[in-house]
Amino acid sequence: MQPSHLKRILIIQTASIGDVILATPVPEGLHHAYPSAEIDLLVKKGMEGLFKEHPFLNRIIVWDKSRKLKDFLRILIDVRKTKYDLIVNIQRFALTGLLTGFSGAAATTGFSKNPFSFLFSRRVDHHIGKGIHEVERNISLISPAITAGQRAKESGSLSRPRLYPSASDEARVAAFKPGPYVSISPASLWFTKQYPAKKWVELVHTLPPAVHIYLLGSAADARLCEEIISLAGRDKLSNLAGELSFLESAALMKDAVMNYTNDSAPMHLASSVNAPVSVVYCSTVPEFGFGPLSEKKWIIQTSKQLACRPCGLHGKKECPLQHFDCANTISPDQFEPIPAKIQKL
Repeated sequence: MQPSHLKRILIIQTASIGDVILATPVPEGLHHAYPSAEIDLLVKKGMEGLFKEHPFLNRIIVWDKSRKLKDFLRILIDVRKTKYDLIVNIQRFALTGLLTGFSGAAATTGFSKNPFSFLFSRRVDHHIGKGIHEVERNISLISPAITAGQRAKESGSLSRPRLYPSASDEARVAAFKPGPYVSISPASLWFTKQYPAKKWVELVHTLPPAVHIYLLGSAADARLCEEIISLAGRDKLSNLAGELSFLESAALMKDAVMNYTNDSAPMHLASSVNAPVSVVYCSTVPEFGFGPLSEKKWIIQTSKQLACRPCGLHGKKECPLQHFDCANTISPDQFEPIPAKIQKL
């Protein structure tokens, strides 16, 4: 991995939004180490919007997994024609391992958990826990390459994920910023990672009347947000679920007094623009290494000792013991209070 040899680089991360955001320090590090290299990124369909006008990426390759194998062959042909000097495979699933192994790239690196990692030039272990963050695990894939690029470390570009909302993204949300506001992203794909609606309402009731509250999420989350609005019964509470793109949501989060999320993708969106964030952990724990990386961050979790927590690395569709105490025993007074100067407005 000598600087003079790396002209074309491909990064592969075809997982969902949170994992893709946590992969963003990899192009940062490689760009600073090899500023003249062309860096491409392969993501699954739906994730490409995260990288609109990204300053360090040459091309976004999109894998349509609704026609998984057919599109895989198209991408493999594309990758082999490009003749990459380095492929960094962050994904740990089999098809990306095959793509990497048969890419024809001069050098390949990926995690040893990938079933086809024996085809890679370099394999790196992936250990959950021990205080190691997923960003650190991802950066370990390129540590030999970025040794030559100390500017990356000096600029802090490897310390947290980074996304780049454009001027049009900022303009889209400017109308929502006339006064102090917070965002709440109440949903999660997993029941046991989602703070219950009634508990979000309890938090809403603690926030000062002068603060506008924006509920964020996908279109699929709109019904949950409407439920929270109905139960809360207060002014200055708006449902933006499904109304904003990923980067527009990040642009809104950036200037919020506080952003409240579950242990889910919106936490990483907040970290990507260094926005203040308070993260509710229900069935999972920060020690897994997927926590917030903003400079101003708070972890909210139950103080009750639960032998069942964590009940798994990922969330579950229901509480295995049917009590969901990891969420229900968290109280609003555990959240970081809104700054006093805003409380007085």
